[in-house]
Amino acid sequence: MAGRDTPQGRGAVFDVRILLCLLLVFLAGCGGTPTAADTAKADVQHLLDQRAVAVLDRDKAAMAKTGTADWFENVSAVPLASWSYKVTAVRRTGATATADAELRYQVQGYDSAPVTVARTLSLSLDASDHWYVVGEKPAEKAPQQLWDQGEVTVVRGKRSMVLGVGQSGEKLHSFADLADRAVPAVSDTWGTEWSRHVVVLVPKSLEGMAGLLGSPASSYRGIAAVTTGETGAPAQAPADRIIVNPDAYALLGVLGRQVVLTHETTHVATRKDTTAATPLWLSEGYADWVGYRGTGRTPAEAAPELAEAVTERKVPAALPSDADFGFGGTATGLALSYESGWMACRMIADRWSEAKLGEFYRAVGAHKKRPGAVEEALRTVLDTDLKAFTAEWQEYLRDQLD
Repeated sequence: MAGRDTPQGRGAVFDVRILLCLLLVFLAGCGGTPTAADTAKADVQHLLDQRAVAVLDRDKAAMAKTGTADWFENVSAVPLASWSYKVTAVRRTGATATADAELRYQVQGYDSAPVTVARTLSLSLDASDHWYVVGEKPAEKAPQQLWDQGEVTVVRGKRSMVLGVGQSGEKLHSFADLADRAVPAVSDTWGTEWSRHVVVLVPKSLEGMAGLLGSPASSYRGIAAVTTGETGAPAQAPADRIIVNPDAYALLGVLGRQVVLTHETTHVATRKDTTAATPLWLSEGYADWVGYRGTGRTPAEAAPELAEAVTERKVPAALPSDADFGFGGTATGLALSYESGWMACRMIADRWSEAKLGEFYRAVGAHKKRPGAVEEALRTVLDTDLKAFTAEWQEYLRDQLD
């Protein structure tokens, strides 16, 4: 009956009011007064903002007000353009908490954008109910930063900056000299449309190198240096880092040290054009080609393992796969892969031209996806196909190494 106040009607109104009240309570809990966890996150972010300012200002007293930082003195020599934290999570237990944060920093004059690394901070409340840091370290599975390993010494070259821990100034200057020679050598072949400067990290030992890479030391034993960076990165991406294994580097001669630094500098220069489509035989082979270019080393001298295989009539049946470059294999197998890639790039430079080699490299990377990338670049740049190229490469190995 329309308009009549029935018991059922009153019950319906009553139910709706209860639901409205419950909804308001729920909304107040979600969007009203902040919870303790929300407050802790905001408070910790404010604390880390103060901590970042203290790092940039090299203000030891201001840093002490935020808590402890064993690495504060270690980083004091590093020229920083920026340093900031972004808190991503806070797990509170009473008067203590653990915070996950992204540390973003830039090396002045070298990084075009901040480098981002994951950090974990342990915190506690003081007598005034304010948070302070009792410990900061790399997050689980995240790499260390050089200042986590000790006091950083900085040496500037004309085209390089070398950061070292546990190394003499003389040793670090020698790396700067190598890097300063590598940069123009790379530009002479690749061109000048890259940063044309490099950052070199020299830890105290192989273990220090592994810590900077977040990997076991066994993965890099015998590897003189590696370059970190994002493949296919845009021009505004952070600068790459050349990370040296001082144990392996010490075993190299003067020429070998220069070849390695030039090889790694090539990776810095070609990073934007090195994508998922680029096979390792091309990226590593090209870097070796630039490294050995102009040294006077013959193929037999620079590729001894491959030379021995060819002499024994064991010419490789195909260009090496990415898996052949894995550190888990034998030293001989890894050497054969690098030498095979180098000889393939050397052949392109010899039989087509150095300019065609660079064009071929860029064309492969521009494909973005691996399937068909090499084949299309062979066709459009070198006017050949994979079968014919492989056969010509095998013949080139016999001609140069037998």
